[in-house]
Amino acid sequence: MALFSSLTPVFIAIICVLIGVIMKKTNGEKEKRDTKSKHPSRPWVDEDLKDGTDHPLEEEEGEEEWQGLEENVAHVPFTGERYSEAEMIKRSQTFYELLNKRRSVRFLSDEPVPREVIDNVIRTAGTSPSGAHTEPWTFVVVQDPYLKHKIREIVEEEEEINYKKRMGDRWVNDLKRLRTNWIKEYLDTAPYLILIFKQVYGQLPNGKKKTHYYNEISVSIACGILLAALQNAGLYTVTSTPLNCGPQLRVLLQRPANEKLLLLLPVGYPRKDATVPALTRKPLEDIMVVM
Repeated sequence: MALFSSLTPVFIAIICVLIGVIMKKTNGEKEKRDTKSKHPSRPWVDEDLKDGTDHPLEEEEGEEEWQGLEENVAHVPFTGERYSEAEMIKRSQTFYELLNKRRSVRFLSDEPVPREVIDNVIRTAGTSPSGAHTEPWTFVVVQDPYLKHKIREIVEEEEEINYKKRMGDRWVNDLKRLRTNWIKEYLDTAPYLILIFKQVYGQLPNGKKKTHYYNEISVSIACGILLAALQNAGLYTVTSTPLNCGPQLRVLLQRPANEKLLLLLPVGYPRKDATVPALTRKPLEDIMVVM
């Protein structure tokens, strides 16, 4: 009896430790469940579409080593166009009215588009400014029906997963009013698909990597100019960022590892029965601040 009495405090201490361990484990599992339930509140983005401009390429060469750019670029005289104030106002108003007619069109005709027009709008996009004039873009134009259909298969397969699992309820619900889903018929019917790749780095003659400064921003500006050029030519498109499709499309189109898919544009004329959502744009006072 005395032995039992002397061991009682030990037993109580052991029991208290076990209870503490069990409670800690239970609370930890609850926190994990809570974290998992809260996680989908942020839109999911794949690796190719993440903005990498804040993470510059680790230099394999010394800071002063040649980057493939001319050390002393010749400067030549420049004279820009100069218009009267009345002409400036007229031109700016006319251009606004043209671009204000731009709409995202998902119902595209298979009617042929002159190839020369596509060449010209991409030339126009290539006039875009870029970090240190590295021009970190590749525009892949697809007109082959087989390749277009393979692209559609890849995109639709991944987009169905995106809508059902990856994007989350909030994102999917926001898209419902636009009546979009993972079926992308326009990838077959549009006469051209333009896939815009950002070159996250270049290649030096010695085989080392060449830094492409602000490649994401540079290519995004080029895409904006391309959209304006398409509108100016009377062609229509819908901006598409197919999540999780970049690696597969890169392999299909035989693009190198330094290129990441940024945007996919089906390009053509609207179908005769095409419709678009009745959306409005923010007024000037909501998008401009004059200091």
